[in-house]
Amino acid sequence: MKILLLNGVNMNMLGRRDPKLYGTQTLAQLEKQVVSYARSKGAKVVCRQSNCEGKLVEILQRTDCDAAIFNAGAYSHYSYALRDCIECIPLPVVEVHLTDVNAREEFRRTDVLADVCAARFYGKGVRSYLDAVDFLVK
Repeated sequence: MKILLLNGVNMNMLGRRDPKLYGTQTLAQLEKQVVSYARSKGAKVVCRQSNCEGKLVEILQRTDCDAAIFNAGAYSHYSYALRDCIECIPLPVVEVHLTDVNAREEFRRTDVLADVCAARFYGKGVRSYLDAVDFLVK
């Protein structure tokens, strides 16, 4: 199985952005951990990141992967373009978030992607990503 690991807006700031909330791990470190974990489960991971909504749509539409793990960041709360994209692509997309979005600001409790994703894992840091790998390889 080939999995697209797609991180969205501001995820490139991991390790520098509010370490009390997001931790000190960088995006590169997170990606390395997910790649290694997936490899141990017999899957290959391709990592991508963009801060641009349209670029994220293009990456999802053009991927040759079998499935995707997607942290859209703040786009999860209002991007109907990403929602429509996920709805029409022929692969399962698992939404992940490092933090518990339901325990944070009110606006983060709205998730326009949730009903078109195969599963959601959030609030467990990098473990959310690893749970997504487990979900997809089963």
